[in-house]
Amino acid sequence: MEHYLLLKISHSLPGVLVLLGLLAHLFMLWKAQRSGDTAVLQRKLRNTLRFSFPALGLLALSLPVSGWWLVHLAGLPLGQTWLLGSSLLFALLVLSALLLAGRLRAWQALGAVPAPGLLLKLSMAYAVLVAVLLLAIMALMGAKPV
Repeated sequence: MEHYLLLKISHSLPGVLVLLGLLAHLFMLWKAQRSGDTAVLQRKLRNTLRFSFPALGLLALSLPVSGWWLVHLAGLPLGQTWLLGSSLLFALLVLSALLLAGRLRAWQALGAVPAPGLLLKLSMAYAVLVAVLLLAIMALMGAKPV
């Protein structure tokens, strides 16, 4: 059973890291936008899109693999409601994250121009949606039957 506990920890850690990383980048980009320094904002957008999004994406894509492994070790059927619900939420999460990346690329393409209101609102809405979906998936994982 010690392998199960280790796998459970290695499954939980990427989820927490993705959530914290998303919140950190959301705050960082919001702060850079409010400062008005376009060079800092462009650098933060470039670093977010080039390094952070791929790293967070790899962490997020490891979650279904380690989750399936956990379910397999526990001997649970894959047709349980909490598993199907979290899988559906994860699909929505991936779609929202891709839309967020597209909005951030559009924001970066503007260059020195501050982000228009709609672009900024859409970016924030997608980021908040991703965070809410992550929290909902974590809630389903925590409320699963023993």
